[in-house]
Amino acid sequence: MFGAVRHSRLVFVVFSCAAAVTGASSLLCAMEAGSTNLDAQTQAAIESAVTNNLKSYGGNQPVPGAAVGAWAPGGRSFVKGIGLGRLSPQVPMSPNDKFRIGSNTKTFVVTVLLQLVDEGRMGLDDPVDKFSLNVKIPDGNRITVRQLAEMRSGIVDLYASPAFQALDITSQTGFDRHHWVQLALDQPRLFPPGAGYNYSNTNYMLLGMIIEAVTKDTVQHQIESRLLTPLGLRNTTFPVSDPAMPSPYAHGYMLDANKAWQDESVILPPSVSWAAGAMISDMSDMKTWVKAYVTGSVNSAAAQQQRLACIPVGKPNLAFGLGIGCSAGWFGYTGGITGYNTGAYYLPATDATIIVFVNSQQEPKDKPDVASATVRDIARALFPGNVPF
Repeated sequence: MFGAVRHSRLVFVVFSCAAAVTGASSLLCAMEAGSTNLDAQTQAAIESAVTNNLKSYGGNQPVPGAAVGAWAPGGRSFVKGIGLGRLSPQVPMSPNDKFRIGSNTKTFVVTVLLQLVDEGRMGLDDPVDKFSLNVKIPDGNRITVRQLAEMRSGIVDLYASPAFQALDITSQTGFDRHHWVQLALDQPRLFPPGAGYNYSNTNYMLLGMIIEAVTKDTVQHQIESRLLTPLGLRNTTFPVSDPAMPSPYAHGYMLDANKAWQDESVILPPSVSWAAGAMISDMSDMKTWVKAYVTGSVNSAAAQQQRLACIPVGKPNLAFGLGIGCSAGWFGYTGGITGYNTGAYYLPATDATIIVFVNSQQEPKDKPDVASATVRDIARALFPGNVPF
C-alpha cells in the first residue's frame, strides 16, 4: 500500500528447523505445517480472506501463495503457509521462506538515518545540498532530509520514467544509480518541496547516498552493523551484487501477456533497487523488526516522535511519517518488487502484529496491492475496530 519498486516487466510499469531450539525461529518451526490457537470461526475467516485475495489478484490461476502470520493479545496466533512457494516442481509455501521485501527496506534506511540524527551527525531539516552525493540537485537548498523521508520533496520517481520503463532488465544488467537518479532530478518538480505527497523511490536512493556521505561507509554495512546484528535478524540480508535468493525461499512470479505465471525470482540485480528496496527477509525476522521500529526501541524517543508524525497522503485512512505507513492505529510498511509483495504491520494499542508475504506483486490501479488487501482482511477478522487501508 505504501510503496513499490517497479520496472518494465510489471503491468504498471535460512535456517534448519531441526537446528532451531529457541526464540521466534523455533516457534515458526513448530507451526510450519500450519498452526493456530484461534477459534475455528476466526481461523476460517483468515484462511478465506487469504485464498480469496490470491484468487482475485491472479491470472489464469490464483497468485501462487502467501506466508501469513498474525499475533493477537492473549497469546492468540495464526502462522501458516498457504498455496505454493514454487510452481514447478510444486513446493508448498512455508512460513520460513525468504522473500524480497521491496520497500520494507526503507524502514531500515530511515532507522539508520534517525540514529545518525540522534548522534548529532546530521539533522532532519538539513538541506540536501549540504551533502556531497555525486549528483546535482536543483533547488537542493530548499529540499530537506525530512521531505525526502516523508515523500514530500516533489522529486519524480526514477522508475516511472519512460527511459527506465524501456529497459530490458536482466539479472546481469549493469545499473548506475547516480545516472538514473540524476535523470529524475533533472525533471520538473511535481510540486514545491513540502507542498504535497508523492511516492518516489528517488527520495530513498538519495537517503542512501546521504547515509554513505555522512558515515563514509556503505548503507548496507550500516544497516547490518547497527540493526541486523544487534537484533539477531539472521535471515535478513542486503544484497549488493548477487541476484540469487538465499535458501529456503519462495519463488517470485509475475503475469505474462497471457496471464500465465512466469518465475522472476532472480530477474533484478540488487543495484536496481538498492536503498529503495533491495533487502531480503523472512516472517520471523520481520515480526521482530516491525515491532522494534514502530515502538522506537532502535532510536531515541525524540527521533521516534518525528518518525510517527504522520501526515495524510490524500487518500482515506492513509497517512505517512518518516518511512512509515499509518492507518487505523496500525504502523508499518508494504513493499512491492518484481515477484514479491510484503506487508508488515504492528498495532501498538494491543501489541498485535500482522505479516503477509505474497510471492507476486499485484497492484491494480483500482484497489490495494494483494499484500495490503490481505493485511486489511486479517485485521478485519481480528480487530474490527482497527481496519487499515
